[in-house]
Amino acid sequence: MQRFALIGAGFIGAVHAASLAAHPDVEFVGVHDVDTSRAGALATRYGTRVLDASEVFDASRLDAVFVASSTDTHAQHLRSAADAGLAVLCEKPIAPDLAEAVAVADHVRASGVPAMVDFNRRYDRDHAELRRVVASGGVGDVELIQLTSRGPSLPPVEYLRSSGGQLRDQTVHFFDLARWISGQDPVAVSVTGSALVDPTIAEFGDVDTSVATLSLPSGALVQIDSVRRTSYGYDERIEVMGSTGLVESRRQRRGNVARYGRAGVLDDGLHEGWFERVHPTYAATLAAFVDALERGVEPPVTLDDGVRAQAVAEAASRALESRRQEVVTYP
Repeated sequence: MQRFALIGAGFIGAVHAASLAAHPDVEFVGVHDVDTSRAGALATRYGTRVLDASEVFDASRLDAVFVASSTDTHAQHLRSAADAGLAVLCEKPIAPDLAEAVAVADHVRASGVPAMVDFNRRYDRDHAELRRVVASGGVGDVELIQLTSRGPSLPPVEYLRSSGGQLRDQTVHFFDLARWISGQDPVAVSVTGSALVDPTIAEFGDVDTSVATLSLPSGALVQIDSVRRTSYGYDERIEVMGSTGLVESRRQRRGNVARYGRAGVLDDGLHEGWFERVHPTYAATLAAFVDALERGVEPPVTLDDGVRAQAVAEAASRALESRRQEVVTYP
């Protein structure tokens, strides 16, 4: 059994708590949060206990920590886990600032503890199958990758104000997917974007609708369209065109029932929100991390993967501002 503590009892912390409690090879030791009442409610729900700051990095009681707290605390929690000799699974990003993310990744790497970033979309069943087909040469040489990330509704403006912007907060998952699927690190990026849903977010330099084009070392191109609000549900899909064919991870509907009538065919619509669409990937990510710990191998999504996706996001944010193609510089 791997003994886990959870840090963070907010929305995403509650999602991870359910995964920890359900995993057969995990002992869910406890929950820590700066809001002790919130931590207590979550601990009660899953039959565990509240941990204070001195207990949450206690290697005599724990094997690993799952960091699901606010973004500005990730770096310190990663350092503390490494210093305590505890394995750590962390929500993205590693740190709000790329330079700090690099420093933290170096610190954790030097400690030798296993560490993994929760890029959960790699564990979407359809995305993983698409990647398998591409890696096996099923579509020949990759020439064009199209990724779509269209959320159902604009998050609260106060959240967006501190999120780092759409490219760092939303599109970064798809920068990671582009690297993972292609097996290549993008060398340059250009971006155009607009604040169409709520023009007020332009006041702090954010957009809610954007298109990013990445250039890969092979000459292949990647296009990612990101939208904060749709009128039809959550829309996520990937298409890879190669020299001998095409593979697609399609948009997912709530169900597969179609009703036929004189007026036409009525199908089930898309999931109402992003969480309903990606929910299974969280448990799958935890399972991959636990499996790596039990087998004594490097976790499959490393802190270096997190740093490299963040480097693309930083270049993309510069490109949005400059309106020019920007070179991606990896630390």
